Amino acid sequence: MYVCLCNGFTDREVRSIAAASRCSTAGLYRSLGVRPRCGKCVPMVREILGEPAQGSPDDGVAGAPAQR
Repeated sequence: MYVCLCNGFTDREVRSIAAASRCSTAGLYRSLGVRPRCGKCVPMVREILGEPAQGSPDDGVAGAPAQR
């Protein structure tokens, strides 16, 4: 299932990266070479990674869309 339509990545990709290395939400986006655009995928990514709903101030993904 697609997790992010803006960047076109799936739950399988997220789970694959999560299984290979324990990473944060921001780390996952970096591993994929993308940044959140609209931000709607961030809660699902956090859920798959098993992270709390609220990000830490230094995770780089505070739920707001990335600035371009």
